[in-house]
Amino acid sequence: MKNDIKNRADVAVLVHAFYGKIRADEEIGPYFNELILDWDSHLEKLTDFWETNLFAVRKFKGNPIAVHNKVDEHFDGQINANEFGIWLNYWFQTLDSLFEGENVEILKNRARKMGSFLYLNMFKNRVKI
Repeated sequence: MKNDIKNRADVAVLVHAFYGKIRADEEIGPYFNELILDWDSHLEKLTDFWETNLFAVRKFKGNPIAVHNKVDEHFDGQINANEFGIWLNYWFQTLDSLFEGENVEILKNRARKMGSFLYLNMFKNRVKI
């Protein structure tokens, strides 16, 4: 039996395992590997993000919408729903391989909503009038 995600240490395990898969993926890895130069700092920030998201602690500081719009602009609007689908599938696979419980389901739902929201905002940003 696997444990549920209980604390920051568990979130860090999740984030590191997940982004290890993302970085190695031939299709979406380049979007991350080209722009992220300091992975240690980035993983710490992502751990802050997911810890804040799951446990409502005030650790994350940043603007994911603005960051993702800049990434999309850097890649000339090539990022599409397929890339978000790959990202989400890795998220679900990593969660299921490491943990089980209510917080796992919460993080699946939040990632699904967040991915949709970020993609829609990227698309809206492309069609500036």
